[in-house]
Amino acid sequence: MNKKLEFPPVDTASEDGLLAVGGDLSPERLLLAYKNGIFPWFNDDSLILWWAPDPRMILHPNKVKVSKSMRKVIRDGAFTLTKNTCFEQVMDYCAQIERKGQDGTWITPEMKTAYMNLYKKGHAKSFEVWEDGELVGGLYGVDLGHVFCGESMFSLRPNASKFAFIEMAREFGEKGYKIIDCQVHTDHLESMGAELIPRKDFLEILQR
Repeated sequence: MNKKLEFPPVDTASEDGLLAVGGDLSPERLLLAYKNGIFPWFNDDSLILWWAPDPRMILHPNKVKVSKSMRKVIRDGAFTLTKNTCFEQVMDYCAQIERKGQDGTWITPEMKTAYMNLYKKGHAKSFEVWEDGELVGGLYGVDLGHVFCGESMFSLRPNASKFAFIEMAREFGEKGYKIIDCQVHTDHLESMGAELIPRKDFLEILQR
């Protein structure tokens, strides 16, 4: 991919969703990507890879599932939620957390700088979970105004990231957001109400 601010049509992506290689992580290119259903995901020893998978994992905010045990966690009030108070720290924890089936992290220094730039321009948000004054969970992503594109989450206490996800979904539901983009399927996201939809349906929602 060249330095022009453009991407190939998303329907030219490979079967696994790979659309393009190269380019840069400027705020302008990242926003163009997200607005067209594309996101970067690559290892630190790789060129920049751009993805547009089909189907797409999304959550309708008002369909978030709250289990009986999580309702108790919320009622007990051990966790408190803040927004955009320590975006960089949330990214750092997301990069450090060990994940099953993953060797290392895709949140490279280059990626961190890119999303910090988006955050400073008001296009990225973080949700932070605190317990007794300590940061114990959170998530971050890109905010398109009617769609929130979730990027990563972490949890240092049981249920902390679930708490962040549930509270985020509730807030976006109240504000009239159409969907939360979860990108690709995981059993964890499915258990919380996320579902797979055709890429074309996802793009229609983005472009409304």
